[in-house]
Amino acid sequence: MTTAMKKIDEEALAQAYDRALALEKSGDLDAAARAYAEVLALDPDDHGGAAVRLASMGRGETPEKAPDAYVTTLFDQHAEVFEDVLVEQLGYAVPVLVRQRLQTLGLGPFKRMLDLGCGTGLTGGTLRDMVEDLTGIDLSENMVEIAHEKDLYETLYVAEAVDFLDDNDEEPFDLITATDVLPYLGALEPLFFGAADNLVPGGLFIFSSETLSADTFAGRGFMVGPHQRFAHAEDYVRNRLDATGFDLVEIADITVRMEDGEPTPGHLVVARRRGDA
Repeated sequence: MTTAMKKIDEEALAQAYDRALALEKSGDLDAAARAYAEVLALDPDDHGGAAVRLASMGRGETPEKAPDAYVTTLFDQHAEVFEDVLVEQLGYAVPVLVRQRLQTLGLGPFKRMLDLGCGTGLTGGTLRDMVEDLTGIDLSENMVEIAHEKDLYETLYVAEAVDFLDDNDEEPFDLITATDVLPYLGALEPLFFGAADNLVPGGLFIFSSETLSADTFAGRGFMVGPHQRFAHAEDYVRNRLDATGFDLVEIADITVRMEDGEPTPGHLVVARRRGDA
């Protein structure tokens, strides 16, 4: 009985989501918004990311972050083809840019590194020879399994980034990376405070973000962009870093990836945790 009911619910959810997506693609955004509301009623955990789609269409409030269930589902589904799609098809090279900046700035080697949103290990693999002890975390169990098979990390966890930073009581790190994490977070204070709490004084926090034009932000610090990922204004990133105990080492304009043949603009940020007074 329960299985049958679950199957019916899943079928109803799939039909509702397909209907909402079709309406969105047709340009009938008001009808699409009503359809996505039906999706959320069927699936309050929001495995399909209806909340970020609503925000992307300008038909719903911007959430503080992408739903965990959505991020987990998205990356679990794409784990096997993740690297091919992201690197080969979308031209994603942020981990290489991180390595280049560390070398250019003369930073490293490092004793302990935490790779937030480690995925299949792209950043960990790129920096492995610069680090003694490497810890990776990701929400997607399938991603973590692939990273584990590469034998890059001393320790791997399946966890949400901010939750891990809040709960972690191991010795602090001297390097924390977060490549392709901010596009799934809106408000940055929880992440930045958590990173500061898990770094040694003077430790480095390096991350990438996506951005949009100042006209598009219209005074907002962050918003959901046209591809259902969060974009952050440079001033907002700078202000939140300062407020959470970081000094900015540098912020560089980068192309994060290609999307529909167009470059996705973003920032590569190197920040240093202020020393204890």
